[in-house]
Amino acid sequence: MQSLNSDAKIPPRRSKLTLWIILAVCAAPIVGSYIAYYWWQPAGHVNYGELLQARTLPDEKLQTLDGRPFRWRDVKGEWVLLTADPSSCDDKCRTKLIYTRQVRLAQGKEAERIERIWLLTDSGAPDPVLLAEQPGLLVLRAADADITRTLPAITSPLHHIYVVDPLGNLMMRFPPDPDPRRMLKDLARLLRHSKWR
Repeated sequence: MQSLNSDAKIPPRRSKLTLWIILAVCAAPIVGSYIAYYWWQPAGHVNYGELLQARTLPDEKLQTLDGRPFRWRDVKGEWVLLTADPSSCDDKCRTKLIYTRQVRLAQGKEAERIERIWLLTDSGAPDPVLLAEQPGLLVLRAADADITRTLPAITSPLHHIYVVDPLGNLMMRFPPDPDPRRMLKDLARLLRHSKWR
């Protein structure tokens, strides 16, 4: 009578093949992740604006045009479209203000969840006609504040429109001369997935 051990013997070739298959299955996810991380570039991002590392904005020395102090908690729970420009407001500045107004209005009933803020980078007074064209725009004096120096920018904060989340964190910036249709889609997506309100 043959022993059980001799019946259970596996041919050496078969055991090596099995071992290699097991090793390949275990290594495949690791190799795949390296390939995806270092070589595979997705065709495009879902978002148009550049996501930033979230940071709380400083609010010391910020004031409204009539001299009242401003704190980011004053707009807590709201999404904020933020621009920074001098009071003279050139054509690019005016275009940014128009884009923020139109993108906000295009959100329909969700528009009430969005604030628009213009940080004045100097001590001048904006044109009253310009302000009349921008109802609901909150204008803050920031000339003596650190905030404009902390806004991340490719060349200058004056070139971007920023997004501040409902917790008061700066979290996105749009490129210079942005496409308002793509801004609109980004903001709609943020509002849709936001749990605030």
